[in-house]
Amino acid sequence: MTFEEIFAIDTSNMYSLIRRFPEQVEEAIRIGNAAKPRVNVKGIQNILLCGLGGSAIGGDLLKSYLAGELKVPFVVNRHYTLPEFVGRNSLVIISSYSGNTEETTAAFKEAIKRRAKILCISSGGAVEKLAKKRRTPLIKIPGGLPPRAALGYSFFPLLITLGKLGLIKNKSREIHECVTLLKQKSDEYGSPDPATNKAMLLAEQLRGRVGIVYSSTERFDAVATRWRGQMAENGKSLMFGHVLPEMNHNELVGWKTLTEQMREMQVMFLHDRADHPRVRTRMDITKGVIAEYTQHITEVWSDGTSLLARMFSLVYLGDWVSFYLAMLHNVDPTPVKVIDYLKDELSKV
Repeated sequence: MTFEEIFAIDTSNMYSLIRRFPEQVEEAIRIGNAAKPRVNVKGIQNILLCGLGGSAIGGDLLKSYLAGELKVPFVVNRHYTLPEFVGRNSLVIISSYSGNTEETTAAFKEAIKRRAKILCISSGGAVEKLAKKRRTPLIKIPGGLPPRAALGYSFFPLLITLGKLGLIKNKSREIHECVTLLKQKSDEYGSPDPATNKAMLLAEQLRGRVGIVYSSTERFDAVATRWRGQMAENGKSLMFGHVLPEMNHNELVGWKTLTEQMREMQVMFLHDRADHPRVRTRMDITKGVIAEYTQHITEVWSDGTSLLARMFSLVYLGDWVSFYLAMLHNVDPTPVKVIDYLKDELSKV
């Protein structure tokens, strides 16, 4: 596939957004470093991030990345309402890229009523207006992108801010390695040559098939969630998935009866060198079971030294795979017409 063929399909230029993701991350780091979060987190007992879609995945990744360091529970809330435990000793992060996500705005108002400590991150909209009215701390990020393409903005300023608040250690070294790796991968995946481009090769394997992604629960569950979301929104293709070891206690049994359909399923195993030893063993055994039903099985490994770099190496790879999958399906990856339709219908009710 040539660049000319790509740009004829990618009329909204998702290619450029993904190619320049490392630059977005660098800008997001500058925003995080400049932020002055005036939030008193003394005595907080839990952290709740409210968001949907592309605004929530940053929270999922934060939760997974910081699971071994945060001393308080971190929950991602994708709903209009808040869990009962949220109160004065909660830090509620309101994450809405557009600022107009109705579920998140409703949760914001409820957090105010609960007198929780609140921090907002948004490009504007109703969230910015309410934050200014209530004098709630707001991290302002650039707008104008599809929320799923703004992951750098929704993740890195919050990571840096949590460090400033004293809730986690400073991550400057890990962030630097992550940026360096992303730049390297941008060059590697930006050239649409399946002979040298792993992302395009994986997209070719998914072409015309239902994708299934499996990962470890520990740390990489959020990465698998990102893959499923990107294959749907960018690739306009269904991808399902589960995490191990839980998958071994239920879904594994489902590989049995739909033999004709299963032959055309493409299974992706996401691996990391720090996966639990028993999970590695489980993945090997699981792969053998699934191989009886489909020969389309691919193992994908993370790259990098730090956990942050390894997580984002797979996140970024998945983004590119979803883009090339759209190209192979001859569809512009940017428009999400059915979501726009849903929002229009909801606005009438």
